[in-house]
Amino acid sequence: MTGARRWTRRPEGSNWGEFGPDDQIGRLNLLGPDAVKRGLAEVREGRSFCLSLPLDLPGGSTLNPRRAPPRHFATARAGLSNFNHALAQHDPDLTDVICDDAVLLHTQYSTQWDSLAHAGALFDADGDGVAEPVYYNGWRAGEHVTGSDGTEACQGCGDVEGVAARRLGIETMAETCVQGRGVLIDLHAIAGRDRVAVGRDALLGAIDAQGAEIEPGDILCLHTGFADAVIAMGGQPDAQALHGAFAVLDGHDPALLNWISDSGIAALVADNYAVEQSPARAGDGPHAALPLHEHCLFKLGLPLGELWHLGPLNAHLRGQARNGFLLTAPPLRLPGAVGSPVTPVATV
Repeated sequence: MTGARRWTRRPEGSNWGEFGPDDQIGRLNLLGPDAVKRGLAEVREGRSFCLSLPLDLPGGSTLNPRRAPPRHFATARAGLSNFNHALAQHDPDLTDVICDDAVLLHTQYSTQWDSLAHAGALFDADGDGVAEPVYYNGWRAGEHVTGSDGTEACQGCGDVEGVAARRLGIETMAETCVQGRGVLIDLHAIAGRDRVAVGRDALLGAIDAQGAEIEPGDILCLHTGFADAVIAMGGQPDAQALHGAFAVLDGHDPALLNWISDSGIAALVADNYAVEQSPARAGDGPHAALPLHEHCLFKLGLPLGELWHLGPLNAHLRGQARNGFLLTAPPLRLPGAVGSPVTPVATV
C-alpha cells in the first residue's frame, strides 16, 4: 500500500511523504554518512560516558502508574536447583556452572526511546470529513499498529491488549544504528531546579549563550537535572517534587515547534520525563495532551528520548567549553515494539 492510498491530505506542518511514501524512520533519514562523520569529528579524548540510568530507576510506579519496574528472575533448568547451577547435578563428569535469567520489562519505564508508533493523532487523512486514528506518514491504527488477537496479561501491567506495530516499530529505528553528532544544551544552567516551561526564545538563548551550533542531522540533548534528582532519590522517587521541578519544553509554543521543524535535528532527547511539560496547558477545543509528542512523532517522524542520564556528560562538556560529542544509541531490535530501553554512549 502506498502513501498516496493511505492519505490524500497531510497534517499542517508535517513532512509526510518527503522521505518516500512508505517511509518508517522519519528524520532519522538524516543520519547518513555525513552526520556520522560529524559525530566522529567530535571525538578528541577517546573518553566514553554511559547515558543510561540503571533500568530499575526511577523506582516504583509513582511517576507513572501504568509502568512498573523490571521483574528479574532466574530461568528454570530441568532437573537442576535454581540455587545450584552446577551441571554436575545432572552429570557428575561435567564441571560447568551455568546461570540464565529473564526479565519482564516495561519498555518505557527508564531510559528509553519512543518509536514513531508511540504517539499518533486523530486526523482526517483520507479527506472524507471524519478523523481517524493515524500515525506518522499515514500508517493506520488498527491496521498497521494493532492489538493482538487475544488478551495478554503480565504481573504489574494488568490485562491489556497486546501491541503489534507492523509498521513504525522500534526495530526500524534500531536498523539505522542511531549514530551521529549529539549536541548537549544545559537547561539547568538557566532554570536551576525551578519548573520552567522553555519556549523557542529561551532555548535559542541557551544555545547561543553556550556557544552551540545545531546542524541538520544532529541529535539535540537537553540536560535539566531531573535524572540526577531521580538517582539521588535512590529508587524512592517523590513524584510531587519531581513533577513540580526542573525545566521542560513548552509544547504549546508554536515558535518552538516551528524551530524544531526548521532545525533539521534528527532526534530530540531530554533527561526528564516526557521532554515536554506534562500535563500540558489546556487548549481550546480538541487538542493534544502532549503537543510536542504530536508534532515530533506524528508530524515529523522525529524520535524522542526520555530519562537519559546526562549529568556527568554535561559537567564534563561544560568544563571543556564544548557541546558536541559522538552519540551511539540504537534501541533494542525488538520487532513490533513501540518503545525501547536504551544504553546510549557518548564519546568525547
